[in-house]
Amino acid sequence: MNLAEIVETHPGSATALRQGSASTTYGELRERSAALCSALSASGVGEADRVVLLLPTTPAFVAAYLAVLGTGAIAVPLNPTSPEAEIQAEARAVRPVLGLVGDPDPEKLRAVLGGVDVEALTVDELVAVATGEAPIRQMGESDPAVFLFTSGTAGTPKPAILTHGSLMANIDQLGCRAGLAPTAEDTGVLVVPPFHVFGLNAVLGLHLASGGRLVLAERFDPRTLLETLRTEKVTVLAGVPQVFAALAEVKEARADDLASLRLACSGAAPLDLETAERFEARFGVRVWQGYGLTEASPAVTFPDLSGEWRPESIGVPLPGVEVTLVDPDGAEVEPGDPGEMLVRGPNVFAGYFEDEVATAAVIDAGGRLHTGDIAVMDDDGSFRIVDRAKDLVIVSGFNVFPAEVEQVLVQHPAVKDAAVVGMADPEHGEVVQAFVVPAESAWPEGEASPEISASEIADFCAAYLARYKCPAVVRFVRVLPRGSGGKVLRRALA
Repeated sequence: MNLAEIVETHPGSATALRQGSASTTYGELRERSAALCSALSASGVGEADRVVLLLPTTPAFVAAYLAVLGTGAIAVPLNPTSPEAEIQAEARAVRPVLGLVGDPDPEKLRAVLGGVDVEALTVDELVAVATGEAPIRQMGESDPAVFLFTSGTAGTPKPAILTHGSLMANIDQLGCRAGLAPTAEDTGVLVVPPFHVFGLNAVLGLHLASGGRLVLAERFDPRTLLETLRTEKVTVLAGVPQVFAALAEVKEARADDLASLRLACSGAAPLDLETAERFEARFGVRVWQGYGLTEASPAVTFPDLSGEWRPESIGVPLPGVEVTLVDPDGAEVEPGDPGEMLVRGPNVFAGYFEDEVATAAVIDAGGRLHTGDIAVMDDDGSFRIVDRAKDLVIVSGFNVFPAEVEQVLVQHPAVKDAAVVGMADPEHGEVVQAFVVPAESAWPEGEASPEISASEIADFCAAYLARYKCPAVVRFVRVLPRGSGGKVLRRALA
């Protein structure tokens, strides 16, 4: 098997991708990915090699992704808009043999990867070295297909190993839920970037497997997306909660703008009741909430679409997925009682790249993935998330682990100590809030305020972290609350 084969059997004349006024058929997509696969092989890329994809959401990304998988290599999609330091740190962690770059500035990205001794080519440059044909390499279910950086369950970002088997299993699991999976007659839209597992597999992978049409949104703008939904007659919309909140706020939107939509799905962050109700009142469409995480490729649960609509519910486990709720001692809890969600199934990842300790911390001896999320199971077998056991901040569906931000904050010469927690935000769900203890020299005793500013701290972070990870709020304090063991009491800060 090889995940790249998901596009091999669809009619060549059928439209696979749309962007702007341009269309790409399945036949053209196969030809483009085959040429890239040949070029990668000619360039010496082979099985288990890592190839970084620093590409925007375009047909070129899709073709390159399939080509990397087709060679038996491992695709490593990264955020091309991240700061240079973050891209380089992630590239060093996976030791790629090649980088593929594109907009917003391919020459800048080429230089960024060059800084860690990684050759970088544009997709057009790669095609130019294609020679002959390179058939899709057959892989085992346990063979790695994708590395995605996540801080979801294990602290600072690490490359999670998603295999051909785990990714394909999750596509099949979603496809088994009546009404959820797209068909060849559906039109979807990719508004979640494909360096996020939600966009990469639960949207892109699922739609390509269905043979349907997928409209690519290179960046999220609610007015542009609304126009796309209307003109392209989109039938399936999957996005983070902030997508639905932003669409409902577009003043010029009409009630019938989403008349073609048969299914709206939310994931990657909790969907609040107010957003769900406002969206339905505005467009007459209900948003169904699922649950997943990178380490589960990603989907774990989704509601039964024939059942009662409850916006707060994340539904029931997908076929082949086992969900158990346990107390802090590892004992199963009774229905109605909260417990940590443990997940087992063929969609669970293979671990973190070259990090056995972190892997063992989240996958137990029974093969169960410890999610760190606290849920309650209702009498009908459906689940509701009620808390997080981990200190995760979720900004517009993207995970931010406080330790990663804190490590950057304390590098500032005027910062003595720092702690990060999430803060509720109507636009992003949550934003990063930093509590900073300035060095004595930057905040002498008796002075009302420190000599450094919140904007200086934010600008410093922006040089090392993606924008969504940077503090939106900075509060200066003399001391951080700590427990008897010295650990920062984040709940006290929140």
